[in-house]
Amino acid sequence: MKTELSWLKSSYSGPEGGNCVEIAHTADTVHVRDSKEQRGAVLSVPSAQWARFIGFAGRPA
Repeated sequence: MKTELSWLKSSYSGPEGGNCVEIAHTADTVHVRDSKEQRGAVLSVPSAQWARFIGFAGRPA
C-alpha cells in the first residue's frame, strides 16, 4: 500500500519561488524535493541522519 506524502515548503522560500525545498516525514525517513519540480527526483534520508545534518547545518560558521 502506497501512502501519499504530506509536503511542507521551507520557511525560507519566498513568494516568488527561488531556491525552494520541500520535505515530507514518514515514520523513519525524511524525503526532500525541489518545490519547483514536484514530479522530479526525491532524496530520501533516514530520520537519524537528517537530524545530524540539520544539527550540523544550523551551527554558526
